[in-house]
Amino acid sequence: MYIAGLAGLGLIVLVSIYKCASGEVRQAESEKCFFCDFAHRRQGPPPILEVETDEYVIFKDKYPAARLHYLAIPKEHFDSLKALNKSHVGLVRRMEQGMMEFLRSQNVDPKEAIVGFHLPPFISVRHLHLHGIFPPADMSFGNKISFMPSFWFKKSSDAIRELEDREL
Repeated sequence: MYIAGLAGLGLIVLVSIYKCASGEVRQAESEKCFFCDFAHRRQGPPPILEVETDEYVIFKDKYPAARLHYLAIPKEHFDSLKALNKSHVGLVRRMEQGMMEFLRSQNVDPKEAIVGFHLPPFISVRHLHLHGIFPPADMSFGNKISFMPSFWFKKSSDAIRELEDREL
């Protein structure tokens, strides 16, 4: 089991590195960000927005890892957590709180859900997005690895603590 887990992890890491190196994850400067289009309703048909505020939107993930899998994205474009600093703590905290409230509205205890961010180069879309996933038991083995706290995935609470320590 341990060896199978390491093999699965190795495969995920290699695929992610390949995607990053080959440019599959990168968007050309001239290319539009479709998450920005979703957030600003510029391109249709966008996903159904479950929550919309002045700062962020929440919608269902196109490729859900479990029965409930939602994304919270800011309306302002940021490539990833790496693009943020201490001044963005409030935004990330509000996104986290919004996701928690949304999960509660779906009869989910947020403490039992996975709520966090992937880190570069292990991101599928270069636009900051917070995952809210439940129940973890529904997830495939590969998704369990992909969304476990590690150097490629950070729980939202850990991300906030890290941002609080960053320079402006």
